[in-house]
Amino acid sequence: MSIRQKLALGLWLLTVGVSAQTGVWRSDSLQEVVVTGTGTQHLLKDAPVQTEVISHRQLQQYAGKSIEDILAGLTASFEFGENDMGSHLQMNGLGNSYVLILIDGRRLHGDNGGENDLSLIDPNNIEKIEIVKGASSALYGSDAIAGVINIITKKHREQGVMFENTSRVGSYGDIRQHNGLALNYGKLSSYTNFQLQHSDGWQNTSEEAISQTEYHITDSRNKTVNRHTNWQIQERLTYQLTPAIELYADGSIYWKRIYRPCGHHPGVDVKTWDLQYNNASVSVGGKWKLNSTDIITLDADWKRHAYNYVYTDTTLTDGYVNGRFTNYYPYFPDDKELQSDQRLTNISLKGIFNLPYEQKLSAGFDYRYDWLKAPMRVEGGKATDNTQAIYVQDEFALLDPLYLTAGLRLTRNQGFGTRLTPKISAMLKLGELRLRATWSQGYKTPTPKELHYQYIKNMNGVYLYLGNENLKPQTSNYFGVSAEYTIGHLTLTLAPYYNKVKDMITLVTIPTKDAPGDLITKYDPIRVRQYQNMEEAKTYGVDFTVRYQGRHFTAGGSYSYLDTEANQYDSEKDRMIKVTIDGMAHHKANLYATWDHDFSKRYKLGLGLYGRLSSKRYYQIDGDGKGYQPPDRQDLAHRRWCGQHLRLCGYHSSWIASGYHNPRPYRLCLTDHTTQRR
Repeated sequence: MSIRQKLALGLWLLTVGVSAQTGVWRSDSLQEVVVTGTGTQHLLKDAPVQTEVISHRQLQQYAGKSIEDILAGLTASFEFGENDMGSHLQMNGLGNSYVLILIDGRRLHGDNGGENDLSLIDPNNIEKIEIVKGASSALYGSDAIAGVINIITKKHREQGVMFENTSRVGSYGDIRQHNGLALNYGKLSSYTNFQLQHSDGWQNTSEEAISQTEYHITDSRNKTVNRHTNWQIQERLTYQLTPAIELYADGSIYWKRIYRPCGHHPGVDVKTWDLQYNNASVSVGGKWKLNSTDIITLDADWKRHAYNYVYTDTTLTDGYVNGRFTNYYPYFPDDKELQSDQRLTNISLKGIFNLPYEQKLSAGFDYRYDWLKAPMRVEGGKATDNTQAIYVQDEFALLDPLYLTAGLRLTRNQGFGTRLTPKISAMLKLGELRLRATWSQGYKTPTPKELHYQYIKNMNGVYLYLGNENLKPQTSNYFGVSAEYTIGHLTLTLAPYYNKVKDMITLVTIPTKDAPGDLITKYDPIRVRQYQNMEEAKTYGVDFTVRYQGRHFTAGGSYSYLDTEANQYDSEKDRMIKVTIDGMAHHKANLYATWDHDFSKRYKLGLGLYGRLSSKRYYQIDGDGKGYQPPDRQDLAHRRWCGQHLRLCGYHSSWIASGYHNPRPYRLCLTDHTTQRR
């Protein structure tokens, strides 16, 4: 047994924690009610669209420190790469911009450099997660080409007052704090949620890659993860106006700062500004139950995501001062410079109606307005976009045991006109066997950033990034089938799929002669990257899951095979070339086994063993990433009631083999984790 394995085993045996257990054991996970696949409620086993659920029980057992950790650890279809700008998510071969992330059915907003800041999602406030793979544009509109992740938050319905706390402390100054306060009196309910995250950051190596620098650097101050702090406060109010009408209002404020150390190698580790994010959101809406089956909902959201430089040393740089562009303007410590301010206004009206002949009709209207202000990154400083859509979906159950679902969405965008996107799904029930098939089209218009952005990045030389106003909308055709069989406590699912994306938008390197001459003269870049349409891209593969769930013991795993292919025009060679989509791995899998037992109403003991595997990941520019294999993490925890709603959280440990050192802090413990790329 290696030293690493002995250390992991020792941590496993020594790890002990305490927390409250507020959930109850679910004898059959297939009795979960899901809504994401069709927008209407169905038992998981009878959902017309194949839906994967990470249940409340799984979330408690795994005790992930972040949404990235949870998704990557509990399903094989996801891969994440984290950096200062956020998290790059990949789902079955397609990246962030093709995956729609919802929180209680409403979209997460804001990105930086194509990365989502998933720290906006508090992992301690998640009830369950529903995952629908494949194009869902007919129901959800743009962004839903690879699939939809719907995060269902906890709902606190008990009368009276409830307070909860979760605190996690790890190595490298890692702190994660969650506090919740629920007040429920009569018709009025309130829930206030506060979360805090901090890390001192850490460094894999002080040596820079010699291929990326003019000379060999061994004392770089660049960190793999920089020191950072973020906090968020959220408030949700719900009022039961009548037994049939429920109204709500919620809002949030979010702040994050990334502290970047400054070295002495210009163009490599000399950093004279930190990064700061300021987010805010406001939502209002309501639900009207017309009768026991028919519902009308109305939601209105406003969200803001702002990104700033906060200077830490005197810096001469181009900037907008009082609305005027100024060359070599001096910024002093604590001065702020806006980089981008993204705002989204979204209004949704939806109705669900039961019709004769075993039909359920869903119909709705969506309005979306995007506003972008980026004085140094968009020509003219601002860009806007608005989209309107109407959709209809019919669920037809008259042909039992065959169930059909068909939907159609008509989208109108201010710059790209009108487009119809259909979706058809079928499910055949044969005893405990469920056979499902889906064909759907996806449609995604270019974002204001892809159309208009222009900015520079200094990485041992200037890299110039350009938008492209000649971009075309992306479209897709998705085909998926699945077979799900349940025998007793054992469930097996096999789901092959094929997704073909036409006019896929991605950043490609172009010759400097094709870039605007004034920008070449001004910045003298060593490389120019521009958003362009690929001719087409394909992802295809198969997902397999197995799960055994008993009263005390649960075990299972998932395996995902993936292949991708894209045709890209090489302007330097004047020909089409075949490329692999960045970040793809042919084989990914995870395994888990858990055991828990209630010794009394106030005490519960649980053990968990989790493993994750991946083959080599492919990248066009930065070199391929090595694969990794288990053991991933072992958890041993005991849980004790300390009052009805108070949670005192203990600690866990985690470990992954291969690659290089990458700490992954877990509650009050020593932690060791390895990844493949910085």
